[in-house]
Amino acid sequence: MSKGKLEKFAALETFKNVFQCPFSVISQGAFDMKGKWREQYFHNDNPIVLELGCGKGEYTVGLACKYPEINFIGVDIKGARIYTGAKQALEQELDNVAFLRTSIEFIDRFFAKDEVQEIWLTFSDPQMKNVHKRLTSTFFMNRYKQFLVDGGIVHLKTDSNFLFTYTTYMVSSNNLPVLYRTEDLYGNEHNEKVEAEEKIDDKTLEILSIHTYYEKQWIERGLNIKYMKFTLPHNVSLIEPNIEIELDEYRSYKRFKRSGLEKSK
Repeated sequence: MSKGKLEKFAALETFKNVFQCPFSVISQGAFDMKGKWREQYFHNDNPIVLELGCGKGEYTVGLACKYPEINFIGVDIKGARIYTGAKQALEQELDNVAFLRTSIEFIDRFFAKDEVQEIWLTFSDPQMKNVHKRLTSTFFMNRYKQFLVDGGIVHLKTDSNFLFTYTTYMVSSNNLPVLYRTEDLYGNEHNEKVEAEEKIDDKTLEILSIHTYYEKQWIERGLNIKYMKFTLPHNVSLIEPNIEIELDEYRSYKRFKRSGLEKSK
């Protein structure tokens, strides 16, 4: 491990806005603040919004700056990435920001019923080989239902056609209400030919203007950014879509091709 990473990990231990809970920790007992994030950390009754797979925390911090009346929690397993956003939030004295270092597979162990209002999935790994690892899979949706309010909103912002297509089928197969969907977010943003009812609302457009580190790179490469916003009712028995989807070729750029697969479910 590099010296820089070691220094970041040491710093995280001192950050009051970071909670580090790898499996070795949560396997020893329940998380103390489950159901008590507002009471014990934020000290208010404001809504809670999660960013799952937050990376460097650009979205978490950016949203917190724009909406001080909302509490934001960024979740990622990579401590060296979380360090960037956590340090920035401390420097800007943002009291409505927290970071949770853990595996998202165990996310339901950290939040109680109806404790969260919205979830953001920003440029998640499409996990083309394993459906159960996709953050928009029914495997994860069933976990989100355990703490997301009934009809809570899930946002997906991605450069991956594979993940966007899979999520579209997942949403359609389960009749989840779609509030907005576009396959070319910034192409439609100023397109006067778009029908009024298809245009995104100004508040969401303002939120979507926050660009992550990787998003800027993908835009420069000419990749379309896709966005979908849908709700997750509690009374839905979720089923997995059974369909093959073409793999994203660009994700194999300059990487050794380990199989001849062109499609995956």
